[in-house]
Amino acid sequence: MKGPSVSAPDSSHPGGQEASDAEDPSSSRPVLRRGAPPPPPPPATEQGKSALERLFKRWRPPRKLKLTREGKYFIGVTFGVGFAAINTGNNLLYLLLGMLLSLIVVSGVMSELSLRDLAVVRRLPPRAQVGRAHLVEIEVFNHKHRVPSYAIEIEDLRAGQPADKRCFFLKISPRSTQVAAYRRTPARRGRDKHVGFRVATRFPFGLFEKSREISAQGDLIIYPAVDPVSLPSDGRGERVGGATALGRGTGDEVLGVRAMREGDDPRDIYWRKSTHPDHFVLRERGRETRRDVAFLLESTYSASSLPSDEWTTRFERRIRDVASRAVAHLKRGDTVLIRTTAGERARSTAAGGADPLLRFLALLEAKAEPETRTKEAAE
Repeated sequence: MKGPSVSAPDSSHPGGQEASDAEDPSSSRPVLRRGAPPPPPPPATEQGKSALERLFKRWRPPRKLKLTREGKYFIGVTFGVGFAAINTGNNLLYLLLGMLLSLIVVSGVMSELSLRDLAVVRRLPPRAQVGRAHLVEIEVFNHKHRVPSYAIEIEDLRAGQPADKRCFFLKISPRSTQVAAYRRTPARRGRDKHVGFRVATRFPFGLFEKSREISAQGDLIIYPAVDPVSLPSDGRGERVGGATALGRGTGDEVLGVRAMREGDDPRDIYWRKSTHPDHFVLRERGRETRRDVAFLLESTYSASSLPSDEWTTRFERRIRDVASRAVAHLKRGDTVLIRTTAGERARSTAAGGADPLLRFLALLEAKAEPETRTKEAAE
């Protein structure tokens, strides 16, 4: 699974993260940690970017400003007072207009101070699974020496998915860190790409929402769902190896007893039967055998047409079924091999655990059959 991913701190502009926890508000409760060292910023690089991307980034506005509902009313009142002041020439209206305009200026300055010099770190869990909730930690460090940041919302952005998770930080003191987490339940397997953060604030009057996006790459592999499977005692896969073979070895099952010979392990001496000091009786153990189970996945479709929704649904259902059975066989001590019709394969034992197989199934994609194979099948 994926380790922590770190966002570059915004040296000239704040970088934070919007955080609203629609499912579990208590999970977004911030935890203040003073004196923590600031997270190291990753080195910025322009390699691999086109000239158009660099030009767009250079001329892109550093902040995005959006009017709130209260802000629209405030702007309407300001225009009304200004229109009345110009038509009447009343000094009191001019004074009121100046006060309203000064509030707009103060709002811009204070929101900018709140967003400035924030570093954001995302901590992803070691593994995630479809249908099971997991927590993603968001840590914000305020690099400012004297000015705190207020009402910071941090939104975790993912590629190709709507932004639906935010964390809220009421106050981040100077040179201190706060941590919040949001809960998410994946609905589909695969690679979940986190691309950055959106940091926003409505401080101080709630008239405007000022925000900025920060790039921060991070990948999380979502494993397929695993259902509880009850295997029969003599369950077999496509290929069974040595399940009924008997022989002498070092297993746990005792086949019988015999006289001890030179070179035998003294730990197997059966002391109950070894009554004579010169004639020891030894336990004779059986050889451990394990099943070698293989599963075949159909991962190719006809190159002449795209896979239908029914084929895709069947493919995903088959992946879930294979994942469930593979985990059950590994728990029983079997060796599991997963093959696809495209030639891909993954193998694991009980000692290696289910992670290699589940990761293989999580990243498995359907592929089109080679045209030569399709022609041969048609002939």
